[in-house]
Amino acid sequence: MNVSELLNKQSILIPLEISDKTECMQAMVDALALSGCVTDKSAYLEAVMNREKTGSTGIGFGVAIPHGKSAGVSKPGLAFAKLAKQTDWDSLDGEPVSVVFMIAVPEAAAGNEHLQILIAISRKLIDEDFRNKLFAVQDSEELIGLLQTI
Repeated sequence: MNVSELLNKQSILIPLEISDKTECMQAMVDALALSGCVTDKSAYLEAVMNREKTGSTGIGFGVAIPHGKSAGVSKPGLAFAKLAKQTDWDSLDGEPVSVVFMIAVPEAAAGNEHLQILIAISRKLIDEDFRNKLFAVQDSEELIGLLQTI
């Protein structure tokens, strides 16, 4: 699976000015709607928020990966935000978040496509060099180039 193919310029937010994680997730849902992946923003946002209630998607290393399966999603998609300032996410390591990936998958999708995307990203985030490059991206082309290494 090529993670970079799930992104497009409308779903890349560099930098994203927000005041909290809820505002971040709303902005990212809007971006996924602009990119054509999300057809019902409120239904998808509800799925993401419900997932967040089961445990933080702040996975550590300054990264969060909120995600959800919803009938409000027409095709798998990925949004990316590099936050203008670190934001509290109730992360597993207690540290604030600087980078957010949001995964959108149709509810009717066969199998666990969102888990495959999540695993692909998470594996790469273990690599400190990759994380440093991720935190340094300045535009969508740079991000897509980096994600093509996944």
